[in-house]
Amino acid sequence: MAIELKEVTKTVGVDTHIYPTSIKLEEGRFNILLGTTLSGKTTLLRLMAGLERPTSGEIWFKGQNVTGMAVQKRKVAMVYQQFINYPNFSVYDNIASPLKVVRMPKKEIDARVQKVAELLKIQPMLRRMPAELSGGQQQRVALARALIKESDLVLLDEPLANLDYKLREELREELPKLFHDSGATVVYATTEPAEALLLGGYTATLHEGSFTQYGPTSSVYRDPKDLLSARVFSDPPINTAAISKRGDSFHYNETVSWKAKGKYASLPDGDYIVGFRPHHITLVPDNDEAVRVSGKVVVTEISGSESVIHMSVGGDTWVSLSHGIHPLKRGEAVELFVQTDHCFYFDANEQIIG
Repeated sequence: MAIELKEVTKTVGVDTHIYPTSIKLEEGRFNILLGTTLSGKTTLLRLMAGLERPTSGEIWFKGQNVTGMAVQKRKVAMVYQQFINYPNFSVYDNIASPLKVVRMPKKEIDARVQKVAELLKIQPMLRRMPAELSGGQQQRVALARALIKESDLVLLDEPLANLDYKLREELREELPKLFHDSGATVVYATTEPAEALLLGGYTATLHEGSFTQYGPTSSVYRDPKDLLSARVFSDPPINTAAISKRGDSFHYNETVSWKAKGKYASLPDGDYIVGFRPHHITLVPDNDEAVRVSGKVVVTEISGSESVIHMSVGGDTWVSLSHGIHPLKRGEAVELFVQTDHCFYFDANEQIIG
């Protein structure tokens, strides 16, 4: 086991940043902290790094209580959203700096710098100064410095947020591979559900200073344990509605109904909450199970080959993500189709059913 938080809290004055939190991150895994801005991701990374001390609770690292241990004594590397490089050092010296601090032999330093520079495709830039590099190149230098330390724990705080789209895509694919053979436990903070899915590994969903769910990324996405976790792992936001079950059918707003099938057929009659992601309500039915709903357009956002349609349906506001360009106008009547076989069902306490 690499790192474990035991009932960790963090308060600043009267504000609670982290509520009592316990989590175990397995050694050698690529772990993702997924949550909105101000959900507590950066605070947790700083606590793990030793840059801050918890108000209460303990942090264990490789079987040792490191709660009060200085950051300099830990084998930890951290990369921030705002790339940080020494402006008066060359790229080579920036990357080599952690090894020079521990007085590693020059020959070994050179071999490691060349290796990591080749991995990150920055070999031609080793003699340049940081000011001569683009933002993407500078962030690669910061990543190289984290890699070269061969740390047991690598903390990445939205490291790709300020890069251009193409470079983000490249590094999202490369990062898990770069750290795969290092044996390090990697903790990667992001606000983007799509990024979590692309990176894979394990994901912990985070909301207002508390973890809501942790597990393999694809499982947390497909099988949220509650509505809060489903909301954290959905962008655009997950659609929800109050429904009732009567007999063998679910009913929404007395105008829409669909068959309760499989494990949901035996649910007691009563009130529930249905949730479905925006790409499961579309302008064209995906299959025969799709249910037709009528609404009015609030706003349409067209991006590339997709259309995001915000609409008012029976007093609720839903979001649809459909392929193709659909320039619908505000107030226009629209019919969409909900793929009920992809719906989540929650009880009155917003816990998943089934």
